[in-house]
Amino acid sequence: MAMKIEYLGIKSFPRALDRGLKQKILKAFEILNLPARNLTLVFTNDVVIRDYNLQFLKRDYPTNVISFKGEMPGYLGDIIISVERAKIEAKTYDLPLEDYLLILALHGLLHLLDYDHEKGLYSPWLMLKNEIKLAKYLCEKKEEIVRFLMRREYMPAKLAVNVDHVATIREARKTYYPDPVHAAVLAELGGADGIVVHLRLDRRHIKERDVRIIKEIIKTKLILEMAIDKDLVKFAKEVKPYQVTLVPERVEEVTTEGGMELEGRVEEVKKVVKELNKAGIKVSLFLNPDEKALELGQKTGAQIVELHTGMYAEAEDEEKRMVEFERLERAAHLAKDLGFIVHAGHGLNYENIGPVAAIPEIEEFSIGHSIIGRAIFVGMKEAVKEMKNLILRARG
Repeated sequence: MAMKIEYLGIKSFPRALDRGLKQKILKAFEILNLPARNLTLVFTNDVVIRDYNLQFLKRDYPTNVISFKGEMPGYLGDIIISVERAKIEAKTYDLPLEDYLLILALHGLLHLLDYDHEKGLYSPWLMLKNEIKLAKYLCEKKEEIVRFLMRREYMPAKLAVNVDHVATIREARKTYYPDPVHAAVLAELGGADGIVVHLRLDRRHIKERDVRIIKEIIKTKLILEMAIDKDLVKFAKEVKPYQVTLVPERVEEVTTEGGMELEGRVEEVKKVVKELNKAGIKVSLFLNPDEKALELGQKTGAQIVELHTGMYAEAEDEEKRMVEFERLERAAHLAKDLGFIVHAGHGLNYENIGPVAAIPEIEEFSIGHSIIGRAIFVGMKEAVKEMKNLILRARG
């Protein structure tokens, strides 16, 4: 395999950097289990790359990297990188220039191998998966680069369906139907990526029996919402859901009214997180979308944060909703930077899900009441399917 490095309008890199980049690009083929192919890596400036963009892609502006597939048999193509732009961006993102040049080259390489983050719902995720795989092997500052990549592209968000309010209808007559277990199965058939149940202290809807059977019967994952209570912690360790979401709870509330208050409780929550993690259970914290709550949440060791979207959902007018939406955007960005897996939920429905589903840092939504309400008219499978499609279309 022949790989050339060329320079257009700029000085050549030091020989060690030149050779190191070439070796790592060649190694990338091996990591991807692909035969090495002939290609050219071109380093240039903003003026030259802008000309390429304008001539071939009708874009009258410079980009950091572009790729052109080769037309000759055995020749993969050309990867062109603006070093001028790369230096600016590496400084902005606080990343080492050598690593940043490498991930731009790898990004271009994946395009030449027919990966495309600009087409389809799952293509961005597949390309990102391979970028992360290569970065973990080849970059010097692996953790920083992976965090940057995770910020840049995202898989379509998932939908976890809360079936509590099927049990609410059951408990209105204190009978045995409708069964939230049946609802969980139908939700999965409609495309749910997980099932959520809230085992409240007063057991007003979901019962232990529901949790146990749903855990055994579903094919996706079970998320158990609960307050911090020694009996509930014991029960969670016995049932072993995929995830426990810790929520605040007051007996007199109709539904969860806000995020957890962590001021003065970090050590208490940290102890519970550790106990559940030790049992093999991931832990999420249901928090308001504000900086202080998230920073305190990070100290507990929880892996996931679920941002409370209630203030956004219940905003009285469009101006207030936009304020709350921007607050969610900032919180999602910060939570990702703090190392959380970011989820969101509460009050989301078919009319308001679109904007928040487009926030790239949010990986999963927990939605229940609106889906159950819609299911009364169209059926559980169809209601879930409709919500899942709205979430997918927000990024598709």
